[in-house]
Amino acid sequence: MHVTHLSLADFRSYARAEVPLGPGVTAFVGPNGQGKTNLVEAVGYLATLGSHRVSSDAPLVRMGAERAIVRAAVQQGERHQLVELELNPGRANRARINRSSQVKPRDVLGIVRTVLFAPEDLALVKGDPGERRRFLDELVTARSPRMAGVRSDYERVLKQRNTLLKSAAMARRHGGRSMDMSTLDVWDQHLARAGAELLAQRLNLIEALQPLTDKAYEQLAPGGGPVALAYRSSAPGTGHTREELYEQLLAALADARKQEIERGVTLAGPHRDDLTLKLGELPAKGYASHGESWSYALALRLASYDLLRSEGAEQAPHEDGHRIGEPILVLDDVFAELDSRRRERLAELVAPGEQVLVTAAVDDDIPGVLRGTRFTVSGGEVTRA
Repeated sequence: MHVTHLSLADFRSYARAEVPLGPGVTAFVGPNGQGKTNLVEAVGYLATLGSHRVSSDAPLVRMGAERAIVRAAVQQGERHQLVELELNPGRANRARINRSSQVKPRDVLGIVRTVLFAPEDLALVKGDPGERRRFLDELVTARSPRMAGVRSDYERVLKQRNTLLKSAAMARRHGGRSMDMSTLDVWDQHLARAGAELLAQRLNLIEALQPLTDKAYEQLAPGGGPVALAYRSSAPGTGHTREELYEQLLAALADARKQEIERGVTLAGPHRDDLTLKLGELPAKGYASHGESWSYALALRLASYDLLRSEGAEQAPHEDGHRIGEPILVLDDVFAELDSRRRERLAELVAPGEQVLVTAAVDDDIPGVLRGTRFTVSGGEVTRA
């Protein structure tokens, strides 16, 4: 899989941009603040319906514009598709596939798949649990695009349940009459059902990632491992099937209900869980050095890439004979963060990718093995070097 052309209109700093792309390595080079990351961010948005830099769409629309357009021509084997997203902050986004407007934004998921390496990746090891949950859920969705709907359902039910709990907590604090909480049982069932589906996918993903992450860490930092991934659930239990997880979630919600009503928030479910990362016998967070943390974060991304690539190759061809193929590798200003040894090791590992997009402030930041097509980015202009 690779993008053959990227078109932007009123996206970030670009009033318009037309960028021809191809397989192999493409590097965008230029001083900071000129729009290099905006280009690869647009490709990533097509893959995830979100940005790795901001949590909402508003900053993605150029100042003074009402909407932004991201459009890409994508080639998968002999199959060509045109995918387009229209970003409308405060209103529903719109999508097109091959010029058809009868699609929802979620329908574009799976057409473009990316694995992103960025300076923000250090938060996978050193940051809050939310960073690691996001990592898991984006990868879950890349493996199975239908999970975007499950995640959306879970978030919707969680919001409704929290609203009910908040109202009950406020009534309790102000000495009002106790609210009828019978509807909470219904929300518990909805939350547990969607949550069990998400939990099952996360657990399956971690099992698949474990050996790949350990292998990648050894490649980046020989002799520095082993590494171990484990899931810390707010609904503990030994179940792994959806029905077992459903029952565990229901039990955890029942156990937490009194405290939830006091605090006005849902205290059990996938939104409270964490991915724990161990290096040797110790947790990576708080114990790993800066270099070890970087190697761990990079190993997680390399493992994600290997997993998606292998699953894409194994998947049965569609009716038209095409396969999903490899995800696109995006390395956003990551080499400047690494010492020379890790820089060279990472470059050697990703160089064979079908399409590799790199951003860097200066040419010297890019290892020689990744010297492919070059674009200079300066003053809002993207020029082939």
